[in-house]
Amino acid sequence: MGKVALVILVAIVAIVLVAGMGGVGVYNRLVSLGQGVDSQWAQVENVYQRRADLVPNLVATVQGAANFEKSTLTAVTEARASVGKVELSGKDLVNNAQAFAKWQAAQDGLSSALSRLLVVSENYPELKATQAFRDLQGQIEGSENRIAVERGRFNEAAQAYNTARLQFPGNIVAGIGGFGEKAYFKGQAGSEQAPKVQFQSSVPRRLVLDPARI
Repeated sequence: MGKVALVILVAIVAIVLVAGMGGVGVYNRLVSLGQGVDSQWAQVENVYQRRADLVPNLVATVQGAANFEKSTLTAVTEARASVGKVELSGKDLVNNAQAFAKWQAAQDGLSSALSRLLVVSENYPELKATQAFRDLQGQIEGSENRIAVERGRFNEAAQAYNTARLQFPGNIVAGIGGFGEKAYFKGQAGSEQAPKVQFQSSVPRRLVLDPARI
């Protein structure tokens, strides 16, 4: 073998080794980012489950109020039931954009139903005077805050992963390694608009949220 051919062969081997090492590095980074998404998803599931666990006690407490609006209670009960009807669960859900959207819609539906219940409860002073209800109300509101925080963190993790898989040479490694896109949480329709407010005529300057906009 001539010197020129040997130099070319060495150069090719060196390029292959460098490319291979670079590919391994990109692969490992995608794996790490993907694990970060899955870990954050587990946190999202935890806060949503905590809220769902509060619903039966909340419904039971509200049922004790005289003449409480049955349609509001029914909406909360049905919304909670719909949450568990998504076919996929766990980290597989974030790899299926269509199923993820259905899951989010069900969870957002429960959020809206709970918000309406808390608004309607303003019309029942005897209910609001109950310590059990006040405790549950505080826990529900705290859960909603934690959900918002964890959803934001999940989107940040998913964005970092999706960006890495789309950038060169991550797109090549992602195609070979089967790294699919992760879904995102999206805002509810109309959430960019402030909810309407109105003053309840029976009590001077009492501010009440319009349930239709929550």
